[in-house]
Amino acid sequence: MLLNPRAVSHVQQLIDEGAYRMNIPWRSVKPSLEAESRFLDAHGLEDYSRWYLAIDPAVPEDSPARYQWPVGDFRNVHRSGLIAARDLAAQHAADEVQTAADDLLFIFDRLTAC
Repeated sequence: MLLNPRAVSHVQQLIDEGAYRMNIPWRSVKPSLEAESRFLDAHGLEDYSRWYLAIDPAVPEDSPARYQWPVGDFRNVHRSGLIAARDLAAQHAADEVQTAADDLLFIFDRLTAC
């Protein structure tokens, strides 16, 4: 898996805009296949891809399956989604993705430190 730099920029922008959630379990907000399909149909592949921290280079560029490990619910980025993506990156030895997730989680930690 490779890092999706568009997703990193998108997450940083969402955090700056206050479009984030801190303490919601990922299993309760992770996008379902139906939600993914609806968003993809309404917004297209480019917007869809910005919600996924990893890219599978073995999948064609025009396929939604290329984008892996969502970090938000298509409205907000979720801290729990970043944790899930970081853990998946560790399991798959995707060091660049894991580092990016850690860096983004550090931003969340700074938000709650005050």
